[in-house]
Amino acid sequence: MIKMAVLGFGNIGSGLVQLVTENADIIEKDLGCKLDIKYIVDLRDFKGHPLENKMVKDFNIVLSDPEVSIVAEMIGGSHPAFEYSLAALKAGKCVVTSNKEVVANFGEVLLQTAKENKTAYLFEAAVGGAIPIIRPMRESLSSDVISEINGILNGTTNFILTKMISEGMSFDDALQLSRDLGYAEANPSADVDGIDSCRKIAILSALAYKTVFPCDKISTQGIRQISKRDAEDAAEISCAIKLIAHTKKMDDGKILINVAPRFTELDSPLFAVNDVFNGILVSAKASGDIMFYGRGAGKIPTAGAVLADIAEIAKHMSCGQIPPVLWKRDDGEGLYDSKLEITRFYCRVKGDKIPENASIVSRKDGQSSFVTPVMDEYQLNEMLKNFEIVSEIRFMK
Repeated sequence: MIKMAVLGFGNIGSGLVQLVTENADIIEKDLGCKLDIKYIVDLRDFKGHPLENKMVKDFNIVLSDPEVSIVAEMIGGSHPAFEYSLAALKAGKCVVTSNKEVVANFGEVLLQTAKENKTAYLFEAAVGGAIPIIRPMRESLSSDVISEINGILNGTTNFILTKMISEGMSFDDALQLSRDLGYAEANPSADVDGIDSCRKIAILSALAYKTVFPCDKISTQGIRQISKRDAEDAAEISCAIKLIAHTKKMDDGKILINVAPRFTELDSPLFAVNDVFNGILVSAKASGDIMFYGRGAGKIPTAGAVLADIAEIAKHMSCGQIPPVLWKRDDGEGLYDSKLEITRFYCRVKGDKIPENASIVSRKDGQSSFVTPVMDEYQLNEMLKNFEIVSEIRFMK
């Protein structure tokens, strides 16, 4: 029997407990032994809950129990999630997590600690929810050369943008609908300001290029500034606006990483990724373009990804340590200036005039929108220095 502890009994934590309980027979058949949740750690009281006898508030109970070999961390936030994970790894326990903030901020420390203590730190659920992306990058693509990654990594923003494009909703109305349906939090900043996508692309970039960068150094733009007019213009030229998280290794060895809304054209595999779904396009030298698609969030899908990591650890317990993935931290010196990225831009300005080498999209309500030739952002700023700018959106190449 394998005994484990669940840290945090919120949305994902309770989903994991539900899956382990409901699928007990399937799990036992797959692993060859029973998986038992010995402790559920949460500071709240759960009087009368069927699992009340497993509830504890003191993490040290888990830490000092030699029977617990796997800890599933789903507390959220950086602290005390990092400290609990670090202590568990040092105690020789394996740790799995859905916490993208901890992985992005402290992954290199936790992975190194896991290696030193001959244990494991897995985080499939931290990016893409139910989409298996971490394991393929860690295993199937580990010997390939990844040239770039483009991803729709946040279901809430994708839902909002889909409604703006397909139903002509304003940003505010689409955001409210996403709240009503339970997709957006009361404070939606992590989603709509691109913070969630930034953490996820930082992790994918670290897997691809073995270097992680601080999220506050990564160029990040959300979707609050996207208007109904922008969405209408996108549809006019057979494009969709998507919040794209992007990373690429440049010719000078530096890593380009950014998060920004982009005009995505009809021939892109990401064009048809709508509503709350996520899509991740990995481009590799030998494998070519590989598309990962599915539900990027949700209680049960994300809990299922956590359970997959637990199953992988359980299967390796009898045959040795899971090969560790390691990366280093760079405080920003190795980042490529995102303003030097070469692309086209959609722009909207006040008045009827547009730059002479631009292609008109629409003229109405005293504003003109157009698409520029390929250029970088510095060149764009020079082109538009005599215009009153209303909107600027990059194209996805």
